[in-house]
Amino acid sequence: MTTKYKNAKKLIEGRPALIVIDIQKSTFIDNSAVRSIDNMPGYKARMIAARDLVDAAHQNNVPVIFIQEVHRSDQIDFGRELDGDEDIHCLEGDPRTEVAKQEMGYRTGDYLVPKRRYSAFFGTDFQILLRGLKVDTLILCGGLTDVCVHYTFVDGHQSDYFCRVVEDCVGGSSLQAHEAALRAMEYLQTGAVQNRETVINAISLL
Repeated sequence: MTTKYKNAKKLIEGRPALIVIDIQKSTFIDNSAVRSIDNMPGYKARMIAARDLVDAAHQNNVPVIFIQEVHRSDQIDFGRELDGDEDIHCLEGDPRTEVAKQEMGYRTGDYLVPKRRYSAFFGTDFQILLRGLKVDTLILCGGLTDVCVHYTFVDGHQSDYFCRVVEDCVGGSSLQAHEAALRAMEYLQTGAVQNRETVINAISLL
């Protein structure tokens, strides 16, 4: 049964923050035919497109929070993460694990939150940071749409944040998984799925 009456929400409610999820050096320096994690066609271009969001956020005093997946070199903190399709990835000390700061226009004053699990909320100080910044709306970009973006969105939703995902600045493990994750997020919050141009315009009007 669908809800007959909905309270329309603005794209940005209250104070926003741009959440850049797992855009790391591997996207730009690892051209291996077989990767530890599958990427949909056009994945790299979608990550590059996220730079426009970062620039817009900087220009309009919107906090930018970079999320970095990183695991200890002895692999002790992977847990069940390698039980599925993913191989060993994002190890400490590996250049591919570093946040793509140059490519994404990282600035002094941006925030960096490392994580050991898919969700940026799980076992990190992300929630403390959001509360300190008095954030209401999370604008998500990065990867993977069907894994870290989706799980962060769900935890943000369950923590009562307004969540938006920029569909042309996220990439999934496959096109099918990407599209399914976007539908799942839109199901949770009507109007959650937005495009880059619309989001940048909304940021510029703050």
